[in-house]
Amino acid sequence: MLLWLLLLTTPLSLPLGRPSLDWHVHEMLFGYAVAAVAGFLLTAVPNWTGRLPVNGAPLAALALLWLIGRLAMLTGGWLGAPLTAAADLAFLVALLAVVGREVVAGRNWRNLPVLAALAGLAAANVWFHAASVWGFAGADSASRLGIAVVTMLIVLIGGRVTPSFTRNWLAKRAPGRLPAPFGAIDRLALVATLLALAAWVVWPMAQATAAALALAALLLLARLVRWQGHRTLAEPLVSILHLGYLWLPLGLGLLAAAIRWPEAGTGAAVHGLTAGAVGTMTLAVMTRASLGHSGRPLTAGSGTRLIFLLITVAAATRALAWLWTAGYDWLMPLSGLAWILAFGLFTALYAPIMLRRRH
Repeated sequence: MLLWLLLLTTPLSLPLGRPSLDWHVHEMLFGYAVAAVAGFLLTAVPNWTGRLPVNGAPLAALALLWLIGRLAMLTGGWLGAPLTAAADLAFLVALLAVVGREVVAGRNWRNLPVLAALAGLAAANVWFHAASVWGFAGADSASRLGIAVVTMLIVLIGGRVTPSFTRNWLAKRAPGRLPAPFGAIDRLALVATLLALAAWVVWPMAQATAAALALAALLLLARLVRWQGHRTLAEPLVSILHLGYLWLPLGLGLLAAAIRWPEAGTGAAVHGLTAGAVGTMTLAVMTRASLGHSGRPLTAGSGTRLIFLLITVAAATRALAWLWTAGYDWLMPLSGLAWILAFGLFTALYAPIMLRRRH
């Protein structure tokens, strides 16, 4: 993000081998978002399958492959498109193999959709690079596919952890109405969102796509309301999950509006789904997992609350910059700075936790 801000505001030039906007889109999607997905899956899959987690040398090798991909994308102008593509794709292929082996070995067929989502991300990344290597049209379609897959993962996984963690917290501290169990509205929301996102990938400006996205947004909002998020405000570690999930119907609704009124552009909608839903939900899960797996109380301290505030500012100002063009020049750097501060503060607060012995 720091490099992206410098590319936007200074004469800095990097040997990217592609337009800087393409690099930014790719790295936030197939760099950051994929890393967050990998971290979640490598933590969750052992719980799903009952098998030992990937650690030691194999885990270090995965991290190294991810880093090689990031360096390759920074130096694509020197490496050339084919070598850059191979270096970048290696991580997702390896991650797909590792997660696939664990799911199959553990006979955990319930989570095959997660494996399909990883395959979808890998396909989107191949598509993205093919547009560079062989000049295929469709880099925008590849980006839409990647965004759609990550969005659907948050719909699925966020739809599990948000009501589950909310139920656990309310049952202990605030007796009363609990999140509604999984039911017909949830099934309708999942199917409607999957179909709407598929339509957006294939027919991004069709009016039927706009209608499908609007319906999906309404169903996701109805789903979220049933989870009693308004009763969790006393604990930001729980309420931030609801805020992260709220960005999904907001983003899909903005996307529908952008198709209906194309002069507004899709920037606000796309960043509502990415900076909003992806950024907020990943930080929400990262903070909670870091506390829980290190044996610490599941409560947000002042530093963690500031992280949540900063990521909310980053997402809101990034979307607003596209809606309020008069403020674009100052909202853009403000959003980037808030993002950098959110993740910088997360690193400062949580890296020491990772390096200490478990309580």
